[in-house]
Amino acid sequence: MTETPLLRVEHLTKHFPVTRGLLGRKVGAVRAVDDVSFTIDKGETLGLVGESGSGKTTAGRCVLRLIEPTSGTVVFDGTDVLTAPPDELRRLRRSMQVIFQDPYSSLNPRLRVIDLVGEALEVHGLTRGAETEKRVSDLLRRVGLSPSSLNRYPHEFSGGQRQRIGVARAIALEPKLIICDEPVSALDVSIQAQVVNLLQDLGRELGLSYLFIAHDLSVVRHLSHRVAVMYLGELVELAPVKRLFEAPAHPYTRALLSAIPVPDPTKKRRRLVLAGDIPSPLDPPPGCRFHTRCPAVMDRCKDESPPSYEPEPGHGVRCFHAEGVVGDGWFAEVEARIEARILENQSATLEPPRAVLGTIPRQEQSVPPPPPAPVRNEPLAEAARATPVKRRRHWAQTAGIGLVLLALLSRAVPEVVRRYASERELDALRAEIVAKARVTGSLPASLSELGWRLPPILGNRKTSDPWGEPYRYRALGPNRFELASQKTVRVTEITGWHPDGPAKSSTEATSNK
Repeated sequence: MTETPLLRVEHLTKHFPVTRGLLGRKVGAVRAVDDVSFTIDKGETLGLVGESGSGKTTAGRCVLRLIEPTSGTVVFDGTDVLTAPPDELRRLRRSMQVIFQDPYSSLNPRLRVIDLVGEALEVHGLTRGAETEKRVSDLLRRVGLSPSSLNRYPHEFSGGQRQRIGVARAIALEPKLIICDEPVSALDVSIQAQVVNLLQDLGRELGLSYLFIAHDLSVVRHLSHRVAVMYLGELVELAPVKRLFEAPAHPYTRALLSAIPVPDPTKKRRRLVLAGDIPSPLDPPPGCRFHTRCPAVMDRCKDESPPSYEPEPGHGVRCFHAEGVVGDGWFAEVEARIEARILENQSATLEPPRAVLGTIPRQEQSVPPPPPAPVRNEPLAEAARATPVKRRRHWAQTAGIGLVLLALLSRAVPEVVRRYASERELDALRAEIVAKARVTGSLPASLSELGWRLPPILGNRKTSDPWGEPYRYRALGPNRFELASQKTVRVTEITGWHPDGPAKSSTEATSNK
């Protein structure tokens, strides 16, 4: 009976949406991880390799749920990580840890080592106070640092020492799985060997499982039990480490292995150089994603996506050259197919031999050969033709939204201004009435005696009132009057009737209808 794997990842997919415009309209997606599946057993180290931009780090963070995957299944120790509730996910955090690539940016520069390593112990309620200090001292001693470094800050350590602090923090909670996101790529070669040996010793002593993400295949070969090769978000080959280095079945894996330097200067190795850069995951090529750079490409590779073949138990490869090969001599057959296709592609690109220079007429010698016809990528050409149309449609939508907002503002703003101006005019009318009463000694019979009329700014010019609100005036007695508009009524009493003295006024009542 096969033992249940510690980690089982099936059809893991992560697409980052690409939006554009004011409303965030989705126009595409970056396919960082696309249908990736693998397992990790207890105490096993799985190496994950590939070029920059292949999706290795994204896959590792999706496993930890530091990034929410688009789809797929991640089962860790019998628990589905992607559907786990917060309480269950908090419990899983103790058993799943990570070591980041940059040992400096992953450590808080404001915290001491005892806080960096001991924080997780106190958060999960494992230790307190002096017990935390003792536990952190033991962890530092285990990773090769002195316990006297408890009160030092990250900037006081070298790069290798900072990475050891990261390792101590990762093993503090006694996890079962550690995802190492290129933990030695920023270190010197001698320090790399020390950290790799440290991880290997800790894995053997504590029974740890690793997902080791790296570029250096020699480090992966030293540390891993199995190796998975990623290219442009897809897993192209997965095999035991010994078989992968002895019998690489995918042309991309062969190209990566040919780049490993050989320490023996007398030993010659054929270098398989890939042309161009890795395509953009925003618009991956159709068919096999490696066909744009593959030296052994076939016509069917440009249209069909290869399934996963298994020429031997535990060795999976996504390449049409491995189709239908099984048995002991499968690798020799695959290698013969790849080499034959490479020679065929090279011969097709070579120019035909030219005649001897002396036999060519002088006029023909001066005429340069015509340039080769450019290869037209129909999907890209179609997308380029559709881009201006999409851009015009987008601007039309944005302009329509702007016009609607402008229409709403054009109705609301004048009403606010009209109301404010009406209130100001009502105050001015009342002040004018009080001033006239002070001079004449009596209230005016009507507003027409004041000659009151302001130039209209807003409102209806055809009405007698320039602001669109008629004002009503009436005398309530020898020293009281009422001034009203459609929305406000003000009753004012005037005292101190003497032509030479100032008049005093008091507002008795103001009501808003």
